[in-house]
Amino acid sequence: MTTLHSVGWRVHPSFVPHGPVAPVTLLADDEGLTQLAGVYPVAWRTPWSEIANLALVRRGSRMVLAATVDGRRVEWRRRGLEDYEAVRALVEERGGSVSRVSRRRWVALGVVGAVMVASLGGVLGALLHHGPGPLSGPTASAGAQLTGRDLPPGWSATPTGLLSFLDPPAGAVDPVTTTTPLSVDLVTPRVVARFQSCLGVSASADRVFGGAAQLPEVQVTSPIYHRVRPAETELVTVAQVYATTTMVRRDVAEMSRPHFGACFAAASASLLESTFTGQLTLARGASSFTPRTFARGWARGGVVPLHLPGVTRPYVLVVVVVAGGHDETTLNFVTPTWPADRSLVAGLVGTLKARIGGRDAAA
Repeated sequence: MTTLHSVGWRVHPSFVPHGPVAPVTLLADDEGLTQLAGVYPVAWRTPWSEIANLALVRRGSRMVLAATVDGRRVEWRRRGLEDYEAVRALVEERGGSVSRVSRRRWVALGVVGAVMVASLGGVLGALLHHGPGPLSGPTASAGAQLTGRDLPPGWSATPTGLLSFLDPPAGAVDPVTTTTPLSVDLVTPRVVARFQSCLGVSASADRVFGGAAQLPEVQVTSPIYHRVRPAETELVTVAQVYATTTMVRRDVAEMSRPHFGACFAAASASLLESTFTGQLTLARGASSFTPRTFARGWARGGVVPLHLPGVTRPYVLVVVVVAGGHDETTLNFVTPTWPADRSLVAGLVGTLKARIGGRDAAA
């Protein structure tokens, strides 16, 4: 049995609300996995019987270790490969998967979308509303995104919830490489092939999941915004800024194909559901949705039902991409009160269109 003592990790989400996420040391032996988190380490010991779906992904000099821990998906990330072989051996011994992702593939998995996952345990509210996590510093002006001021009364920022596996955290900016997260279960060729077949584009020419994907100069994630009434609802935006307007125009050309909204929403839901359940799931019932707004600009979107174990309410995932100039922003919205929220989503998309138009005019 391979043992492990590896330092320098960061965990997401924290094991308890507001708990430490870094620095993390991982220890493993025959009995289970131990995480020591925080400057003054707090230990969590988990037996192997409560750990499933182990997976390790390497991308360049970074690695991601993911597992379902007592029914909840957890990811540990680390820069540097000093302990890669030991982690790989441990994962393989436990029947997990090991893969390597190229820089281009890493970008492609999230170039216009944000993938969400959480363990609901039948009660969405248990994961929601843990206090604000506002943007600050230079990240607040990077990209076209939504803030709390754009939302009606009753919404608040929260650091965790249904969308808490969206990475990077609120305010994170990486001007060199994409910071779109890689959830290891999302590397699903059947989902990607299904999207490309739906859209009618080859793998090599696909700018969303395929060989033609490109790298943004800057990417910023908003806080997760949460609404309690009339039902537990969340939204988040991912703003990306590209070096040239030509890059965005080429993306828009692909995303303007018929049925893009439905195809992309179905792919996003498939990835979400596959990660949640630990097995490949292909979402059904997606439809295109392009909200009408007073603001001028380009947008495409889709709506798809979500089918998650333990969740009985009819939640849907709404995904809308807004683009123009140097900017591409994705709005992800999860709600059980659709289509009552159509006007709210349309208003938010109009705000993003105006914001992108304003940035383009000022450039």
